[in-house]
Formats: sequence, structure tokens, C-alpha cells
Amino acid sequence: MKLELHKIAVKDAQWGDKTHADGGVLYVNKEEALAVVLQESQFVTAELDIARPGESVRIIPVKDVIEPRVKMDGNGYFPGYCAPMSRAGEGATLVLDGAAVVTCGPIVAFQEGMIDMSGPVAEYTPFSKTINIVMNVEPVEGIDPHEYEEALRKTGLRLSVYLAKECLGTKADSIEVYEKRSVVEESAKYPDLPKVLYICMSITQGLLHDTYVYASDLRPSLPTLLHPNEVLDGAVVSGNCVSACDKNTTYHHVHNPVVTELYARHGKEINFLGMVPAVESTILAGKQRAAMMNLTLSKELGANAVIITEEGYGNPDTDFCLNAKLHEDAGIVAIVISDEAAGIDGKSQSTADATPELVSFVSTGNVNEMLEVPSMQKVIGDARAIANLSGGAAESLRPDGSMYIELQAIIASTCEIGFSRNSCEWI
Repeated sequence: MKLELHKIAVKDAQWGDKTHADGGVLYVNKEEALAVVLQESQFVTAELDIARPGESVRIIPVKDVIEPRVKMDGNGYFPGYCAPMSRAGEGATLVLDGAAVVTCGPIVAFQEGMIDMSGPVAEYTPFSKTINIVMNVEPVEGIDPHEYEEALRKTGLRLSVYLAKECLGTKADSIEVYEKRSVVEESAKYPDLPKVLYICMSITQGLLHDTYVYASDLRPSLPTLLHPNEVLDGAVVSGNCVSACDKNTTYHHVHNPVVTELYARHGKEINFLGMVPAVESTILAGKQRAAMMNLTLSKELGANAVIITEEGYGNPDTDFCLNAKLHEDAGIVAIVISDEAAGIDGKSQSTADATPELVSFVSTGNVNEMLEVPSMQKVIGDARAIANLSGGAAESLRPDGSMYIELQAIIASTCEIGFSRNSCEWI
């Protein structure tokens, strides 16, 4: 399977008469883009803004972030959503590298987050470095939260595909190639390299805690194996409203650093078997079933080691403990990547569960760390939403617009696939 990512470097965005890319600038026809958004009958109003790195801009509350992409044959993107149902990960994809669509609007309040384009918050979110086309919508009165989330999710995907599709024909600034054959073929090719499987635990708990694979809710599914190219080419979409700090947005999935790092070592240091998008159940039997079946896949594929990443915290901590225990007991090295909820002083037990078999743990930071946040000259959305965000409170917002918040209010501040700057050290 061979995937080519043809990347157009986007360094700025401006409104224009025609949506296209030229000289590092993404020009957007605002009327056309709004028409794409307002195809959705569940929205009363919609606004589009541009937010650039370094600007005094706050975006709140944020639901998802999506990178504008389209297959270069013009056949859409995100199979099952904006493209026919077909296997992702093959052929050529046009990428507006450095640009992002940010969906903004309240869903269930405490499970959205914020992005600042400058100041201390900007140091904790990768989306302060992207050129953001922000979609801020108002839903019709009385809409069911699930219907609103679905409308916002699909519209964000549709807008991102529109932006990329209008740039087809523009010469790419760079091309990245990902090529790997089947597990059987690669194992025969590299018989002496250790086999590594990636288990990507995903929020799949219902009540707007959902992840989608090929446009299907992963929650009722059993663990399955994806070729890494599928992950990097839009097979996985975020539908979750988990706390902002460790939410895997749709942008994260196509840039999953565990996938790209293991890919870079494939055929050299390791044999990268692929990724398992694994469910996180709300009941113990579901957690045990998923961990058992993850182990079954690992053993059937002959894995020598697994990388396990969490999404969310709290009861999903039991999932990574079960996965680590079962794999270590089976003689398969298990390495867990997760964040911690260790209290504002960092002295509390950092995870909700523990097991002695969990011997390799990589931290992406403490979600409870407190941060002083200055006011911004412009707010896209509603700054008062901080009163309801996880990591914020009514008293977080001060009269001058400044805030005192936890890291967990910031989108991707402690992202558990490692797409962040946070870690920890022994003292």
C-alpha cells in the first residue's frame, strides 16, 4: 500500500474572490465557504473567522480541528462522510499543510476547550501554530445534543474538503510517501526485527464520547487492525467531547506521531505491524473483553511489544492497566503513553487505577496544572463558556478578560498520543 501526501505549505489565509492557494497564502471565498456550512439545516447562523499565529485571539469553545485534505482525483475525503466508501491509505492526497478548520460552538459545555493564538495558552496547544479557519455556529433551538454534534462534525469535515478541493491543481511544496506491504509480506522481509503493534485506545463510551472509523461509531465494534496508511489518510474521525486536554481531534488522527515515528523505524529497527483502534468501554466486562481481544491480535500477529495510548482519563485508566497486565503476563513488552490527573500541586495519585505489571509509562503532563491566562483583544465564540469547561469555573473569567484555568481547558495540552510539549521528570 502506497500513500503520497502532496503538501501545499500554507503560511497565511485571506478572504478573496476565489478559494485557492498561491504563494503560501490560502485565499477563501467567504460566501462560498459559508454556503458549505449552511447546507446544514440544524444551524440558525454561522460565522467564519481567520485566526493566525501570534494574534491576540481566543477561540472558545472549540469542538474539533480538521486539516483540509482531498484525494487528488477529486473524489472527496474521509470515506463514508465526504467520499464514497473505499479503503483509505492509497493513492495521492492533497494537503493544505499548516491550515486547519476549527469548529466552534457549545455541545455539552464542559467537554469543549479553548485555543489562544498567543500568550501562555499558545505554548500548550499545537493549534496556535496553524492558520485557522474558524467555523462558529448557532444551533436551532431545542436541538438534541447528539444531532448537533453530528451536524457540527460533518460540516467541519465538509468545509475542510471544500477548501482543499478548490486548491487542486496547485503544485505541492513537498511530497511525503508512506509505503508498506501486508503484515505477512513485511514479516517475511524483516524476519529478525522485533514486531511492534500500536494499540490506540479511543473514547467510545457513548453520550457524545465517540470515535468513528470509516464513518461508523467504533463503540459497538471489536478491536480491529488498520494499516498505518489508513490512519494517516482519514479513516479515523473524532466525534468525541472528552475533556479538551486529551481529546484526539480529527487533525491528530491524520498526524498521529506514534504512527509516524514507528513508520520511520520500520524496516530499520522494528517491524511495524499496524494500529488497533481499541474501544474504551464503560463497564468492566467490556474493558476485559477489549483487552483480551487486543492481546489476541498481538499474539496472532506475533508482536514482541505494544505501544498503548489512552484517550481521556478516569475510568479509561483501567483499560490501559488491563492491556499492560495481559500483554506483560504473555511476555509482550507493553509501553503506555498517558497524561496524569495529579492535582494542582502534583502530589495526588496521578491515575485512577494501577497494576504492578505496568512498568513502562510515558507521561504527557498533569491536566490539573494551573495557568494564568491574559485577556485577548478578540474572542471568537464566547469567553463565558470557560465557566462550564472542564478545567474552568465561573470564577475563572475575570472582569478584564484574563483567566485562571487548569491545563485541561486547553485543546490538546496533554494529548496522549504525544502530540504536545508536555512530559514529566522524577525529582
